[in-house]
Amino acid sequence: MKNIAVIGAGAMGNGIAHAFAQSGYKVQLVDVNKKALNKALLTISKNLDRMVAKGKIEETTKAETLSNISIFTELSEGVEYASLVIEAATENIDLKLKIFRQLDTACSEDTILATNTSSISITQIAAVTSRPEQVIGMHFMNPVPIMPLVEIIAGYSTSEEVLSFTKDLTEKIGKTPVIVNDYPGFVANRILIPMINEAIETLYSGVAGVQEIDTIMKLGMAHPMGPLELADFIGLDVCLSILEVMYEGFKNPKYAPNPLLINMVQAGKYGIKSGEGFYNYQDNRKATIVASQFS
Repeated sequence: MKNIAVIGAGAMGNGIAHAFAQSGYKVQLVDVNKKALNKALLTISKNLDRMVAKGKIEETTKAETLSNISIFTELSEGVEYASLVIEAATENIDLKLKIFRQLDTACSEDTILATNTSSISITQIAAVTSRPEQVIGMHFMNPVPIMPLVEIIAGYSTSEEVLSFTKDLTEKIGKTPVIVNDYPGFVANRILIPMINEAIETLYSGVAGVQEIDTIMKLGMAHPMGPLELADFIGLDVCLSILEVMYEGFKNPKYAPNPLLINMVQAGKYGIKSGEGFYNYQDNRKATIVASQFS
């Protein structure tokens, strides 16, 4: 296998494309938005420049990595020769099901279909295809070029051969695969996102401010990033989507999204990608947002 197609040129998609291309794989990066594709290539180039500056790779490696990536706006063209397709679109179930229906038609019958979903059922996604045994979850962590973990999720029908193959491939690109079962949020987000939600609840209840909450978790719990800053980094809209999936999947009120999170997303405050969340990123400084504005 040397041809990998990645669907979606956002933060996760360009990171996955980067990781495979740097490991010598030919990558077809697919997105309906040509500007998003060009932005993804620029992001990958800048990330490679940082690696060169730190002495982690040579200039020749940067050139080879970029030469391994081709961009496409037509899904059928981008996946034509792919042995593995990794979907990395927005965390929206309707969109993902639509993409997998298209992939099932456009890809050859032996192509493995993977999703980078961080919470949605692999079994549900696989069910809209004619090849459920060849559908699997590959949940990469952000930023992909740096983070070593890939959460591997087998759906109800995923074959042992596909599971073993995906695990081996993950190791070949220098990542550490950890296999988990197919339940809402899997392991990483089942633990992480409720913690973030509880941090938002703590802010919403007036127990402490943004910086105080983040400082306590960084200095007291040795977290490299506080939960509210991490929420901004992940995207508040993504955090909300994951909570909604878990709330619906488990029917448990402990997964209910906090009202402040809902209001911030409705107000377009998504975090870093919108320029403002719990912190202000528009002027290269961090300014806390008053919870009462959204309560």
